Amino acid sequence: MRWILRSLLVALPLAAIACGQPETPRSFAAVESAAAQPAAEPSSAVPRPKIVFLGDSLTAGLGLAREQSVPSLIQARLDAEGYRYEVVNAGVSGDTSAGGVRRLDWALEGDVDVLVVELGANDGLRGLPVAQMKRNLSEIVDRARSRDITVVLTGMEAPPNYGPLYTAEFRRAFREVAEEHDAVFVPFFLEGVAGVPALNSVDGIHPNAEGARMIERTIWRALEPVLDTNR
Repeated sequence: MRWILRSLLVALPLAAIACGQPETPRSFAAVESAAAQPAAEPSSAVPRPKIVFLGDSLTAGLGLAREQSVPSLIQARLDAEGYRYEVVNAGVSGDTSAGGVRRLDWALEGDVDVLVVELGANDGLRGLPVAQMKRNLSEIVDRARSRDITVVLTGMEAPPNYGPLYTAEFRRAFREVAEEHDAVFVPFFLEGVAGVPALNSVDGIHPNAEGARMIERTIWRALEPVLDTNR
């Protein structure tokens, strides 16, 4: 029953993750320019190892000022805690797991230590085959791990209109990918935020600034243990 209620709560947020900005064909250069940017300006010219957030509108921070997005909040936390990392926001609104595969090579250019993967919501909205999504996520994690990059994989819920079997299979896929490919696992990216009006923007869908701060705390709990204290 708890999962059914949760699925009902996230149905509308999931719908707008894709609808906020539909995935349309764009040139490679245009996507790279829009997505792979530092989450905040580095405080010095000395190169830092990177933490890359690969995701959709939830990562991009649709409707938020740049500094209010989850990757930017993580950058601020890192700076406050004395970690010398550069956070890169590689979020593209409307993106699917297949889009993440296509963007992966340039997202991982340079000295990347950690990859945070937040993808799959748009796969679920469109009712794409779970097996296809699982293969895409597995490829992303595998290719990152082959470069000795630590991966944090975040789970998502499918809208309930595709039925309980699809919803359960969808949810299970994230955990299985994390277990099979040695990734740190966050069960639900929107934990405590989905379906809570006070934590979402005026559209009632995407997290507002306070909601993003709650998500930042969820991600930080998974991220902090894998950080290099010498950075």
